[in-house]
Amino acid sequence: MANLNRLLQDKPLPLPLRPILVAYRRISRFLYRIMPKGLYTRALLIIVVPILVLQSVLAVVFMERHYELVSQRMSDAVVREIASVVYVLENYPQDPEFLKIETLARSALGMSMSLTPLEPLPPPAPKPYFDVIDQGLSRAISQRIGKPFWIDTVGRSRYVEIRIQLEDSILRIFARRSQTFASNSHIFLVWMVSTSFVLIVIAMLFLRNQIRPIVRLASAAEGFGKGRPVEEFRPSGAREVRQASQAFIEMRRRIERQMEQRTTMLAGVSHDLRTVLTRFRLQLALLDDTPERDAMRKDIDEMSHMLEDYLAFARGDGDEDVQITDMDLLLEELEEEAEISGHLVITRFDGPPDVRLRRLAFKRCLSNLVTNATKFGTRVEVSGKFEDGWLTITVDDDGPGIAPDDREAAVRAFQRLDRARNQDQSGSGLGLAIARDISRSHGGELYLEDSPLGGLRARIRIPA
Repeated sequence: MANLNRLLQDKPLPLPLRPILVAYRRISRFLYRIMPKGLYTRALLIIVVPILVLQSVLAVVFMERHYELVSQRMSDAVVREIASVVYVLENYPQDPEFLKIETLARSALGMSMSLTPLEPLPPPAPKPYFDVIDQGLSRAISQRIGKPFWIDTVGRSRYVEIRIQLEDSILRIFARRSQTFASNSHIFLVWMVSTSFVLIVIAMLFLRNQIRPIVRLASAAEGFGKGRPVEEFRPSGAREVRQASQAFIEMRRRIERQMEQRTTMLAGVSHDLRTVLTRFRLQLALLDDTPERDAMRKDIDEMSHMLEDYLAFARGDGDEDVQITDMDLLLEELEEEAEISGHLVITRFDGPPDVRLRRLAFKRCLSNLVTNATKFGTRVEVSGKFEDGWLTITVDDDGPGIAPDDREAAVRAFQRLDRARNQDQSGSGLGLAIARDISRSHGGELYLEDSPLGGLRARIRIPA
C-alpha cells in the first residue's frame, strides 16, 4: 500500500483519476485506524477472514442453488405423483368410496388422499416472500395439472395440504413437508461451521505458539534497550525467529564485551591521570602561598572535575542494576543537596512514587540538569509525574534559556554555548549530554523546551 501511494505520488495523474486516488487514500487511512496493530491479531485475521469469506460464498451461492434445485425437483416429483392420481380419477372408473385410490396413495406414494364434494376453494392465504415450498409447488401444479388448486404451506405443521378442484369433487392431499423440499441442507452448514470453528481454534493455538517467541524477543530487546537485565532468554520458535534471537544474543554479548573493555581501559586511564594530578597537588603543597599557586590549584581542581565528567560520560553507568526507586524521596534529596550548595530548588511529584530504574544513574542525570539550571537561573522548579507507565520529570529555571536553533547542539558531547565560554563559568560541556545519554539508556529521551518561568525547561520522559 505504501509503495502504491509512492508510485501514485511520483507520476502525475489525469484529472478523472484524482478522485479515485483521494478515495483510496481515505480508505487506507480509515483501515489503518481501525485495523489491529498486534502481530497475533493481524495474523489471526489473515486466517479467519478467508475462512469466513469462503463460508459466505458457499452459503450464499452453492447452498442457495443447491437448496432451490433439490427442493424444485422434490416438488416436481410430488406433483407428478398427484398428477398421476388425477389422471387415474378422470380416465378410469372408481369404487364409490374411492378406497383404492386412498390405499394406493397411502401405501405406494406416502400421502393421504381423499375426495370431498365439490365446493369453492378457500381464498389464498398470504405467503412469505421467500417461501420456496409454496413457489415450487404452485409452479409445478400450474404446469403439470393445470386445474384450480389451493395449497397451505404456512405454519409449523409437518404436513403440506393441497386441494385440487376436479369436475365433480375436490381432491384433498396431505403430504409430508420433507417430501417437498430439501430438509437436510442445514446439516452441510452445521458441518461447515463446526469444522471451521475447530480449525480456527487449532490455528489460534499454533499461531500463539509461533508468535510467543517473537514477543519474547521483542521484550528482551526492549528490556536491553532500557538497560534492564535480560535473563533466561533462549532462541525458540521458527527457524527465522531463532536466527533473529541468536543474532540478538550475539549483539548483546558484543555490546557488553565492548562496554567491559571500555570500562577497564577507562579505569586504567583514570588511575594514571589521577596519579599525575596527585603529584601536582603534592608539588603545589611544597610551594609558598602565591597567586600563581592558587591559580595552578584552581586549574588542577578543574582538570579533576573535567576528568570525572569524561569518565562518567564514557562509562555511562551501565553496570548498575535496575531497582525500585522512590522518586518522591529522590527529588527531596536533590532539593536538600541544592540547599546545602546555597541554591533554592522547589520539587513536586505526582502519582505512585515507586518506579523501576537505575537509581544512581538517574539521580546523576537530574543532578546535572539541576546544576545547569542553578548555574544560569535563580529560581528552579523540579516536577515529576508517573502516569500510564511513563515517568516525566521537568526542570524549569528563570535563566536566559537556550534558543531553539541551539538546543540540538547544547545536548551534544563537548559542546558549550558562547554564553558559557568565560572564565567564571567552568565546565566540560557534558552535563546535558550525560543527562540525555542516561535518559536514552532507560528507553526515554531528553527534550529542551521553553519554560513557563521564562528560561529553559528540560523534560525527561522514560517508560517505567
